[in-house]
Amino acid sequence: MQNIQRLSIIVPAYNEDKTIRRIMDKILAVRYPVQTELIVVDDHSSDGTFEILQKLAQELPPGRIRILRNEVNQGKGYSIRRGIETAGGDAFIIQDADFEYEPEDIPLLLTPLMRGEADVVYGSRFRGRFWPAGMALANMVANRFLTLLTNLLFFSRLSDMETCYKLVKKSALAGIRLKTKRFDFEPEITCKLIKKGIRILELPIRYNGRTAREGKKIKARDFFIAIAVLLRNRFSDA
Repeated sequence: MQNIQRLSIIVPAYNEDKTIRRIMDKILAVRYPVQTELIVVDDHSSDGTFEILQKLAQELPPGRIRILRNEVNQGKGYSIRRGIETAGGDAFIIQDADFEYEPEDIPLLLTPLMRGEADVVYGSRFRGRFWPAGMALANMVANRFLTLLTNLLFFSRLSDMETCYKLVKKSALAGIRLKTKRFDFEPEITCKLIKKGIRILELPIRYNGRTAREGKKIKARDFFIAIAVLLRNRFSDA
């Protein structure tokens, strides 16, 4: 058994006032096999997200939730990196502030780490299905292409490089410097973990995608940025 005693759940949030309270309630309702800390990094929201989080923190026991706020809007990757830097857990997982991912799947992803079977576990939206529910066709094609490119460049066998659910032992990041600020966090951390020689275990998870109208923020340009990150990390020490 691995010494995983505490899990840090990192929630980057930007203008999620319609979902933030309910997803927090879902995270808090899950029964985890280890102690957890909940870190929410508000990326300078302008819609009341931060105020909702402050109210929630007042309702909970002291220390149950830690809320950080960026002084200016920085991007999802920056918010995740800030959360990782302040995390006190033996491992961390990233949780989006909407309902695309189901917090009840987190204990499932944690099991291989606790058994010593892996240092990194990705929750795959594509294991067991070709087209995840609610995912737009363009996003499905982009996700599959970026994962294929990752596998070709780094000789990996992933099914979902872009998944949000990345459960990582803090020790696996030793010697790795993360730099990206936006959605390019996903390819960057994946590249650097693989180059370090860390095998990424994948397990299937539930997923229900949302549309841009519902608040999905990733843009077409992020697809091309991800390609650039993959190529740069393959052919340099970026």
